[in-house]
Amino acid sequence: MQNAHAHSTRTELSLRELAVLIKQSIAATFTAPVWVRGETSDLRTHSSGHCYMELVEKNEANKQIAARMRAAIWSSTFARLKPFFEHETGQPFASGIRILVRASVEYHELYGFSLNIVDVDPSYTVGDLARRRMEIIRQLQAEGILTMNKELRLPTLPSRIAVITSASAAGYGDFIRQLEDNPARFAFHCKLFAAVMQGDKSEDSIIAALEKVFRHAHSFDLVVIIRGGGAASELSCFDSYRLAANCAQFPLPIVTGIGHERDETVLDLVAHTRMKTPTAVAEFLISRMSNAAQSLAELERQLGTIAVNCLNNEDRLLQSLATRLPLAVLRKMEQQRVFLRNTTAQLPVGAINAVNRNATGITRLQNSMIQAMQQKHAAGIHFVEITEQFLRMASPDYTLRRGYSITMKNGAIVKNAAALAPDDQIVTRFADGEVRSKVI
Repeated sequence: MQNAHAHSTRTELSLRELAVLIKQSIAATFTAPVWVRGETSDLRTHSSGHCYMELVEKNEANKQIAARMRAAIWSSTFARLKPFFEHETGQPFASGIRILVRASVEYHELYGFSLNIVDVDPSYTVGDLARRRMEIIRQLQAEGILTMNKELRLPTLPSRIAVITSASAAGYGDFIRQLEDNPARFAFHCKLFAAVMQGDKSEDSIIAALEKVFRHAHSFDLVVIIRGGGAASELSCFDSYRLAANCAQFPLPIVTGIGHERDETVLDLVAHTRMKTPTAVAEFLISRMSNAAQSLAELERQLGTIAVNCLNNEDRLLQSLATRLPLAVLRKMEQQRVFLRNTTAQLPVGAINAVNRNATGITRLQNSMIQAMQQKHAAGIHFVEITEQFLRMASPDYTLRRGYSITMKNGAIVKNAAALAPDDQIVTRFADGEVRSKVI
């Protein structure tokens, strides 16, 4: 128990008096708005247009909250700051983002301590987003998966396409119409795997769609992830590590057409091919088919040329063989005639010597052998005579003596009238000479 004297010397304040003193102290200390760094949390917009949130600071080591303050943006200021921030950063003004704000430090007797935000510096958030993107990219690199999808072979004829997008997206309709109306009438077979393409649920939704495609991966040539236009602030889901890791390791090539002009998202970076819009993706697929068709046409042309050259070479070879065949036959016949003469001359001597070497002798065998050889000789001579007669009848000179003629152009025999044209110079051979003519 304190004594009466102590009661007479102490200062007592009512709660309101203490609140007023705190308010006056804060007002005296913070005479102008200050710039404050923090992370947004529990952000909500009131029907009046005011925006309420908490600004928190987390410990870098354990990510635990080290400080927390209430903050507000009044409707007139929020209507200006929100679109400005989202346009500059490409990021929605929502919970979970690091921002640098200019705020007046206020204390109210009823509502306590709070920050009244009057301005925001989007460059700080852009830098933080870029840092987060680089952290994701470095993590993908460290895991060795950053370029895995790019290393897949893109099919030459990409006709079976798994499409991940919203069924109601205008970009999806543009994509399908572009494929169906291609001038060459290439056939594309597309299957939609519907997903939410903006907002908090988009990351999980797109990953779920990829998992469905994976279960039927053998039925598709590639995956297309498209999104038709929209605000840049709705693209933050495409800078997600989980989505990027899933796409980087997907077993089919992924082509993106998210519909934005700003720098690549992490999803664009890990995808096999990045195009700007859904229609640009469709044009890319059509051009791939067109290039394959042109290559096939060129191969067909080359094959035709090769076939014609081969036929011409074979024709020249046959003509050469036809020219050399009679001479070869004659040489062979002469060789056979010499062989037969030598054989005929040697056989009787050989037979007589053999008989003489045998004491008993076999006259009948000798006679039989002589008779057989004479028959063989006669048959050989007969074959030679018949062959000579056939060659004489087959020779051009024999044909000419029978009243026929041979027409030649440029040294080659003309076999049909279609081979000649007006003003062609031709030579006609007869049995007794040749004449030169001009085709009329």
